[in-house]
Amino acid sequence: QVQLVESGGGLVQAGGSLRLSCTASGRTFSSYVVGWFRQAPGQEREFVTAISGSSGATYYSDAVKGRFTISRDNAKNTVNLQMNRLKPEDTAVYRCAQALTTILTPVVRAPTAYRYWGQGTQVTVSS
Repeated sequence: QVQLVESGGGLVQAGGSLRLSCTASGRTFSSYVVGWFRQAPGQEREFVTAISGSSGATYYSDAVKGRFTISRDNAKNTVNLQMNRLKPEDTAVYRCAQALTTILTPVVRAPTAYRYWGQGTQVTVSS
């Protein structure tokens, strides 16, 4: 019923920037927490960032804090992830997800908090 589509991935040199977008078909998209996760080959899925449904509160992993910024454009049913000063260790498939909750709490750092997932977009950072 809810479909999420990521875009904006690609190849970039270390130190560069990319902006990912997550666009949803659901009419209640703006009511729920939306998060970004990433997974590199041989690694477990890693929490990147999340934004609340209405308050604008955000969480960031220590790995990306100060470099990545999550934002909402509710009129366009879109959540964006601005990634700056990219590092080779940022290379991964990035997926956005809509949570089961409208409230930003520590539980949204876990993949189990999310009901709907996009298929992912590849980000590759060369050294």
